Amino acid sequence: MGWQRIRFEITEDASPGADGSRHAYTPSLGAFTAVIGATGDILVPEDRLRSVMLMARQGRVVLEDELDRLLGKQWDAELESFRYAGEGAPVRWLHAAV
Repeated sequence: MGWQRIRFEITEDASPGADGSRHAYTPSLGAFTAVIGATGDILVPEDRLRSVMLMARQGRVVLEDELDRLLGKQWDAELESFRYAGEGAPVRWLHAAV
């Protein structure tokens, strides 16, 4: 066993005077970390936005793709099937017998 089988998402809610955080990991994408504000939104630092805008102007990246990366869109898509749980929900087993 190892990192090639593990997937996780950890969210720390913001508290008075402190932002929260979100950490996600999938084998195919690696790690993602973001700062979470009091309303639950991902907060992207201004310097990261300016850098992405500059790279897009220079034709080095596609702006929408980079914004999606900063917001963790790929991690959301890959982890979505593991999030829902409730009566009648399909079961997706996360363990393997060794």
